[in-house]
Amino acid sequence: MKPVKYALLTILTLLLFIFSCSNEKTVYIFTSFREPANEGLRLLYSHDGYNWHRIDTVFLKPGVGAQIVMRDPSIVRGPDGVFHLVWTSSWKGDLGFGYANSKDLIHWSEQKFIPVMEFDTTTVNVWAPELFYDDEKDEFIIIWASTIPFKFEKGIEDEYNNHRMYYTVTRDFETFSPASLFLDPGFSVIDAVIVKREKNDYVLVLKDNTRPERNLKVAFGNTALGPYSGISPAFTDTFTEGPTVVKIEDEWLIYFDAYREKCYGAVKTKDFVSFTDISDVIIIPEGHKHGTIFKVEKKVLKKLLKKIEEKAKAKAEEKE
Repeated sequence: MKPVKYALLTILTLLLFIFSCSNEKTVYIFTSFREPANEGLRLLYSHDGYNWHRIDTVFLKPGVGAQIVMRDPSIVRGPDGVFHLVWTSSWKGDLGFGYANSKDLIHWSEQKFIPVMEFDTTTVNVWAPELFYDDEKDEFIIIWASTIPFKFEKGIEDEYNNHRMYYTVTRDFETFSPASLFLDPGFSVIDAVIVKREKNDYVLVLKDNTRPERNLKVAFGNTALGPYSGISPAFTDTFTEGPTVVKIEDEWLIYFDAYREKCYGAVKTKDFVSFTDISDVIIIPEGHKHGTIFKVEKKVLKKLLKKIEEKAKAKAEEKE
């Protein structure tokens, strides 16, 4: 192909890509935090679900919990358009997690501490609360990992690192059902995510947190609350955690934190049985730590970016 024709073809392809992106009605948002997790909520955005860009600001600083940190931020948008956020508020010592809500991801409600595990004060931790909106029952499910020493068969894990998954249900984030056991697979499990494929067809992506494994697997259930069974072999290497799942066209992308390598990875699947590694084709900003992916209207992102621009302008004017 002649250089001129090749250049014209490249420009045409680029213009078509920009045009297609500009006509998308929705974009993807990825919640994030940076170590040591004391700064607060950060966000990434993407037009295609593969290439992510940093919005370089903190949207909500942590204000609750023993250690006052914000780890593992999980956001779900309710049917009324309100964004609900939960997060890990301490490594250890807390009997609950943090909560706040927002209509635009910019202005946030007063933070609350939700003491879901106060029924057993021997609880070591409350890790990675994950939100799921159950449209079948019009309620929100929150699942998380906790260790209650000497409660379950120890296996190979230390009693203070022998996690199981628990859950609570709410419709208004004012009243919550008593915390109950969500998943006991017979081993230490953390970082679980509920995925609805269709009615009566759910997938649970989870981390096997036992020392030989420390990788991601899936299980299957007929309802959002399970029971889940048929746990699969691992589909990631060891030292992977914090999965989040997003559907793009007819494929599911599962992002995960490859924390030993200090980078992000991803696989794609159509059936949650066969998985293809796509870590080499995704772009994730350095320093991003695990959160959740959700879709918003493009106007929501425009307001976020405009807010950042206004902050930067005000800061520049202060220096003058």
